[in-house]
Amino acid sequence: MIDEKQIALEAIQKKLVGKKLTYLEIFAIMDEIAHNRMGDILTTYFAASGYAKGFSSEELYFLTKAMVETGEKLHFRGIIADKHSIGGVPGTRTTLIVVPIVASAGFTIPKSSSRAITTPDGTADDMEVLAKVEFSEQEIYQIVKKAHGCIVWGGSFHIAPADDVLIHVEQPLEFESYDKIIVSIMAKKIAFGSNHVIIDIPYGPTLKVHKKEEGETVAEKFTYMAKKFDIKIGTYIHEMQQPAGRGIGPILECRESLRVLEQAVDRPIDLEKHALKLSGMLLDLCLASCPTRIQEKAKKKFASGHEWATHLLSSGKALEKMKEIIAVQGGDPAITSNKLDLQVGQHNKHILSPKHGNIHEINSKNLTSIAKILGAPRQKGSGIYLQRKIADTVHKGDILYTLYSETLYNLKEAEESLQNFPIMEIR
Repeated sequence: MIDEKQIALEAIQKKLVGKKLTYLEIFAIMDEIAHNRMGDILTTYFAASGYAKGFSSEELYFLTKAMVETGEKLHFRGIIADKHSIGGVPGTRTTLIVVPIVASAGFTIPKSSSRAITTPDGTADDMEVLAKVEFSEQEIYQIVKKAHGCIVWGGSFHIAPADDVLIHVEQPLEFESYDKIIVSIMAKKIAFGSNHVIIDIPYGPTLKVHKKEEGETVAEKFTYMAKKFDIKIGTYIHEMQQPAGRGIGPILECRESLRVLEQAVDRPIDLEKHALKLSGMLLDLCLASCPTRIQEKAKKKFASGHEWATHLLSSGKALEKMKEIIAVQGGDPAITSNKLDLQVGQHNKHILSPKHGNIHEINSKNLTSIAKILGAPRQKGSGIYLQRKIADTVHKGDILYTLYSETLYNLKEAEESLQNFPIMEIR
């Protein structure tokens, strides 16, 4: 009888030449990877085969199912909300705003977040600035019971463990196929018990998804997968030419999310609008599954989920909920955006405009590269703050953006790298 490892090896060989795999073959691969029996080389071959050849819709379903089945699962009752972005846009940390808004509405939203894959920081890297993100299964149940929500690292226990191994081998090359993104996101949602999910799909020339048509294809695959797993889903396809916020890096992004929750005068309005859009869509999706009496009660007060979300943010209820979540995750609920100002990297450099003109483009890929060179996400205080954004007029000598790092070496290396990785184009 052929053992599981042999089945997995032969399946990888099949996929490398473009053949379709069965559930048995895919389960064998996921099980070997999940239990660290495959090794980095063979795991990388499998990741590369998916990137090059792609997967059929049925294979995507098999991959997701096997990824979930080879790990642990959480079980919550009722409507379980979640939101996830396919990523690729640094400086757009909406999760830290969406989760407390939706939780303050009374819905359960246990957020399983990732660490950085292709961006300078993942949501888990950012939340770690405010509170612990690594918990056991029972601890997560207790946190959610108390606060209706959480923002934790999905890799802290065995939720879709094969995905974390695949992420590890993909990081050096900084690539993710659309199919891998879909499987990764859906597996984590299913394993965390989510049944009402909004997927944020930004597109742009320097993002993961380049064109609207590609975004629509990705959305169709998400919808197909959601139907297979009986999940109610909504997708938001939209163009993004630049970060919604101005800060890139764990502390800088956390600071901006807190400014939105605090309704500070200097909060990033574009980030607020984006978070409210996603929160409104998620509230509408959840409300549609509520009993009629609850729907009618909500509609008497608010014309839409967006209006409801706006009220929860502007009234301070979302901020109070975030403080509660921070507290139950072991953080300091008295933290403010002003206190985070003091924690930004001590070494900094203003980058000045070499000429007069208008900001024509902000390159998200180069922004990511420079932020990583500065030390993000390992150095929480490292990153970039954009003083100017697209369409802004600048004069020679104006500050375009500021580089921050916790080490002088990283700062100098990043400054030198700007010649090869220009962040802004001025015309």
